[in-house]
Amino acid sequence: MSSEQSLLGKTAVVTGAGRGLGRAMAVALAGAGADVALAARSKDQLEAVAAEIEQLGRRALAVPTDVTDAGAVQHLVETTISRLGGLDVLVNNSGVIDSTPLLEQDPADWDRVMDTNVRGTYLATRAGGAHMVAQGSGKIINVASNFAFKGVAGHAAYCASKAAVVSFTRSMAVEWARFGVQVNALAPGYFATDLNAELRADAAALAKVLRAVPARRMGEAHELSAWLLLLAGPASDFMTGETIVVDGGQMAR
Repeated sequence: MSSEQSLLGKTAVVTGAGRGLGRAMAVALAGAGADVALAARSKDQLEAVAAEIEQLGRRALAVPTDVTDAGAVQHLVETTISRLGGLDVLVNNSGVIDSTPLLEQDPADWDRVMDTNVRGTYLATRAGGAHMVAQGSGKIINVASNFAFKGVAGHAAYCASKAAVVSFTRSMAVEWARFGVQVNALAPGYFATDLNAELRADAAALAKVLRAVPARRMGEAHELSAWLLLLAGPASDFMTGETIVVDGGQMAR
């Protein structure tokens, strides 16, 4: 691994780290040398990921966290700094989706999506960013979606929330660039994870989804983690406010 990719001596926080892409990104950061604090609601899932990271020879900290709770997010950041010795990389991955046509959607479900995807990203960025600004360095990577750039029927809340994440990323990049803090985003398309295992098991449903993907397949977690490591490492020190779309060509249409 080149020095541009190595995260030896760095400490990262990953929200939504209990499963799916969050788990994969946390393990990738550890594989590059970082110690990692893991945040999500499920303690059991976090502890399983922590054990996986420790097998790689890195330190891991499982911190059950509701990212919509300001106090809980502050506790996450403070615990990471006190237990792991710092905070250099923050990955805002926690997110939920609701697939309900707007006229059938309960306002509480709209709020749930916005609270997790937007408020959660804001709270973690605010808490972690305060430490990074003070130390004069840091990397914040927000996980958006290619849905941020298009309209998708039945997904108004999710599309709006991810568009907000992209805009928030740009604003914080401009605000904190002079402090040595880079804020960028990843916008994945369809990736094969345990979250869509049921879809992938349905041949007809999967075929319908893949018709919208020029690559005619879903992405694999390592194909997103490669971009994560770029944004988390020194190779991206002069890159900020950008959103990298990784979606097999969907947005190229």
